[in-house]
Amino acid sequence: MKKILSGTVAAIALIAVATPAAAQHTNQRHYAGTVLGIPYTATNPNGLETLGLEFGLGLGVGTRYRAQADAPNDSENATPTVNVVFSLSGTVNRDCSFYAGNDSSARNIDFGVIGVRTGNNENVNSAFEMVGQAEANIDTLTAGCNTNNVVEINKNDIRGLVNANPGGYDTDEFQANIPYQVTASWTGVALNAQTTGSSQSLVVPTTGNAGQKQQGAWRSRMDIDIVAPAVTNKGLVAGSYTGTTTLTLRAL
Repeated sequence: MKKILSGTVAAIALIAVATPAAAQHTNQRHYAGTVLGIPYTATNPNGLETLGLEFGLGLGVGTRYRAQADAPNDSENATPTVNVVFSLSGTVNRDCSFYAGNDSSARNIDFGVIGVRTGNNENVNSAFEMVGQAEANIDTLTAGCNTNNVVEINKNDIRGLVNANPGGYDTDEFQANIPYQVTASWTGVALNAQTTGSSQSLVVPTTGNAGQKQQGAWRSRMDIDIVAPAVTNKGLVAGSYTGTTTLTLRAL
């Protein structure tokens, strides 16, 4: 029997299949020939039949076509979709800031002369008393902390401004200290609150020497007002009056 190809060219298609299914390898054996005038064909015969056909080929009977293809399988199971998770991390250091001028002179608050009633025509019950209250106003445009924090105010002496060398005086009629109040104001939020900032304040009165307020992260202007109300129940002993107030912004 004679097999006739359509046209003059036999085109062999090479196909590589990318699929998660198991690979299908080509293994084709085709035989054809004529025995005693009778044509025959055999496609992928079994082992015993193949032996007979191959024996016939050795005697010059018939013909054979073989096509075999093989390739190694994937090294691992194919994964059509791959998810890769990247864990990103970093650290922001806790910090509190307060712009307090460019040198220490900016923090030396001098009331100058604290006026007392010195007129010789003053009533004895008013002589040497303060003429009016003493005030200091401090503000900075940059203050705050980037985490939960506490604002603290501490006076070094609960008596306020103190005359350390007053000499002798009648304690019924004079005193050697000037009490003062400290008020700090800013815009912030309550401790652990996640909300819009609002007006906050911390007051240490004339009768106290320390105070604190806990809050969440904030940044804003801060105003500090120091007021020494006029001492009018007693006269002030002459001399230098000093005191210190410490403002602390401390991360929690």
